[in-house]
Amino acid sequence: MGYLYIFGTIAFTVYGQLILKWKIDQQGNLPEPFMDKIIFLLQLLLNPWIISGFLAAFCAALCWMAAMTKFDISYAYPFMSISFVLVFILSAFLFQEPITMQKAIGMAFVVLGIIVMR
Repeated sequence: MGYLYIFGTIAFTVYGQLILKWKIDQQGNLPEPFMDKIIFLLQLLLNPWIISGFLAAFCAALCWMAAMTKFDISYAYPFMSISFVLVFILSAFLFQEPITMQKAIGMAFVVLGIIVMR
């Protein structure tokens, strides 16, 4: 059951990050005038998708707390690196973000680090 909590943490984290990116990209750039920035951010905060992203972060925290009851943090925390890899891959597919050689090598090191830590 402990691994399910870790998986939940990763899944909720990845969902939240991708949803926030998706909706913020749709909203556009942060305006320059201060009051326009406040309005821009409030509009984002009231967006149901953005709210679901924050709710996902909260659920990820709950799953993480449950995982901490099952594992030492030194064992469980490296699994969180999987969220970096998933966001990297999914952002390329969903948002057409570039996969450069430098990014790919960096992700390979993250994966290698996960393997070495196990």
